[in-house]
Amino acid sequence: MIVKFTPNPYSNFQFQANLDGTNYTVLLTWNIYGQRYYINIYTLNNKRILTLPLIGSPLEYDISMTAGYFTTKLIYRESMQQFEII
Repeated sequence: MIVKFTPNPYSNFQFQANLDGTNYTVLLTWNIYGQRYYINIYTLNNKRILTLPLIGSPLEYDISMTAGYFTTKLIYRESMQQFEII
């Protein structure tokens, strides 16, 4: 699954992702002090699972932001401004 990242300066960006067979809400928030986005993954009951800084992967290498939490990979391709869920 591919999700195009289209940030809005007035609201947080969010989408739903199926990770290991369960649906989760992925919420991206801007941290004004760190000057970067953070990725937050929540259950559909709003229980936070993890929060990490958004890390971009190059085209030739996958950096999974869900490693250690899920077997499903959540990858952000900064050059293409999109998320890949594989």
